[in-house]
Amino acid sequence: MTEYKSAAKDLVPGVGTKRSAKTDPATGFEVKGVKVNVKHLGAYCASTGLRLANELPATYLYVLSFPLAMKVMTTPDYPFNAVGAVHLTNVIEQTRPLTVDDEFTIRTHAENLRPHRKGLLIDMVTEVFVEGEGEAPVWTQTSGFLAKGAKLSGSADAAVKAREEDSGSLFERPEIPADPTPSATLTATGESIKVYADASGDKNPIHVSGLGAKAFGFPSTIAHGMWSAASVLASLEGELPTGGSRFSIEFAKPVTLPAKVAEFTAKDSSGAWDVQLRKASKLETLHAVARIEAV
Repeated sequence: MTEYKSAAKDLVPGVGTKRSAKTDPATGFEVKGVKVNVKHLGAYCASTGLRLANELPATYLYVLSFPLAMKVMTTPDYPFNAVGAVHLTNVIEQTRPLTVDDEFTIRTHAENLRPHRKGLLIDMVTEVFVEGEGEAPVWTQTSGFLAKGAKLSGSADAAVKAREEDSGSLFERPEIPADPTPSATLTATGESIKVYADASGDKNPIHVSGLGAKAFGFPSTIAHGMWSAASVLASLEGELPTGGSRFSIEFAKPVTLPAKVAEFTAKDSSGAWDVQLRKASKLETLHAVARIEAV
């Protein structure tokens, strides 16, 4: 939770960094020689229902790169505080399957600061390269974060001010499936999400502390969006693209704990999977929409 303690300092008047939304952050970070710790991978897979194998789940590199993203968020030129920001969308593209034997270079930066009807959006972009395989990334992720209530500074760069308001959405809101029988049901409890928090390193108070969750307006702790994303992959193992792929997910209503989540999946003529996650006891409540496709 060290990263969040650092970010939380910004909430204390006179102590934290005074942030101003003027331009895209100039600071990015890179780490080389990253190797997979199989014990850590096993803990991650156990916390999400994924099968431990030589091939890495597409979402696992999110976990490996998460410390760099938090480091970007706590730099002085990041436009808003990390604590309280909403993870709105996530898109992962990879050119080939990645394995535990690969050695990685990871680069992370933030870009495209822009207005949203509820505040400000920014994209956290992470690129992963395999050592010895050239300059093209093998895995790229764009995470959309929303800071509710945030506004551009009056002295913001002209190029940033010129950017149009963006909904941040990846998909149109889907209809409730005609057949109410889910393809699978996901179960999340406070304890199981704490296990995921330990494995992923994402110990944001809204996920692990009842008081922390209530401080940000949630009735109880909520599941991580990327736990939901990983759970989707787990439910479709053996059915996913075997080469290059794109996994896009948009988060809607938070999964408040404890919860049962109904998963609805449909495969189209191209072989792509469309997925909806809805509250099992009230299908009108949409938690996430996703699409997994070959590229």
